[in-house]
Amino acid sequence: MEFEQRDACLQICVLTTTRADYGIFRPLLSAFSADADLELRLAVSGTHLSEAFGMTVREIEADGFPIDAKIPILQRETDSSFGISCAMARAVEGFGAYFQERRPDLLVVLGDRYEAFAVCAAAVNACIPIAHLYGGETTEGAMDECFRHCITKMSYLHFTSTEAYRKRVIQLGESPARVFAVGGLSVENALHTDFLSPEQLESDLAFPLFSKPYVVTTFHPVTLEPGSAERQVEEMLAALAERTDLNFLITKSNADIGGQGINERLEDFAKRASHCHVVASLGMRRYMSALKYACCVLGNSSSGLTEAPSFGIPTVNIGNRQRGRIQAESVINCGPEKDEILRALERACSPDFRKTAAGAVNPHGGRNTAEEICKMIKDTLRSGEIDLKKKFYDISF
Repeated sequence: MEFEQRDACLQICVLTTTRADYGIFRPLLSAFSADADLELRLAVSGTHLSEAFGMTVREIEADGFPIDAKIPILQRETDSSFGISCAMARAVEGFGAYFQERRPDLLVVLGDRYEAFAVCAAAVNACIPIAHLYGGETTEGAMDECFRHCITKMSYLHFTSTEAYRKRVIQLGESPARVFAVGGLSVENALHTDFLSPEQLESDLAFPLFSKPYVVTTFHPVTLEPGSAERQVEEMLAALAERTDLNFLITKSNADIGGQGINERLEDFAKRASHCHVVASLGMRRYMSALKYACCVLGNSSSGLTEAPSFGIPTVNIGNRQRGRIQAESVINCGPEKDEILRALERACSPDFRKTAAGAVNPHGGRNTAEEICKMIKDTLRSGEIDLKKKFYDISF
């Protein structure tokens, strides 16, 4: 593995492995790039480098952010626990070599996925401090729950979206002096994206999206409910089949156990349902634009809880995948059964609830989040006070 050699001041490595984390990261990447005291080193891996998931590294290249390394880890199918374990092993090996060669001053990771967990393990072995975005959250239906808390314990700096999540990170034994509630970067994206016009969006999709009110739909496996993915997605698709008065813009599932089966069913369904359109990835700008004009969000993606409320649109949150997250008034929860989904969707599209959603406050909102995170990271690195021998912070009960 070869890496470009550069002179650097403070070298910040940012890990991106999925379309979701890259979209959230964009304002922070811009802040790092604009700061003369920092050198951004973007490490790209995971589904970004997979044709099956849309080869979304092209979006990063089109945005002009310099990529320091492309490290492929998805060698086997990710639809099994063994495939996920193989990807994690490749991530530890590949990023272990990267950290040995590049030695960044700090690794920045976001979220709770198995890829981030594996990369953080390699960083800990290399004694590279980690800044973790969005610990303290909880998703009771997904394996991400334990990965997130493990990443918290491996990290030195912590940036949470709410004060409640900040308190949870402290409850995990992290010093309050290193935990900051800064709001969600995804909210910053929602407020400052250069949106496509309806005409541009429809043209890009090559689908008559605006011929009816439309719903943005994403469904991921509920990884702590093994074997449930196929049944749950079939229930959702049965509900979609009955709502021919709506169009559905569906983005494919991620690289979790059961994701491949979901994607195959989505593609097969869309061939038979002219009011449904499936894409591997919309990219950040198209996705945000799609939310802006949508009548509703449907599925079990965190985006329905963190980003959709900023657009004043309802969210139908299906099942347990996001159970435990702080929610806005614009979110309707329902079980993964056809009839429950139909009832929730009918309520979400009603004038009364749309009015409620339009006035809802996004609990994940912040102010100048990217600039705050950038400044705190730079101040911490400049202070020279990073000590990876952390003491466990005890709280009084």
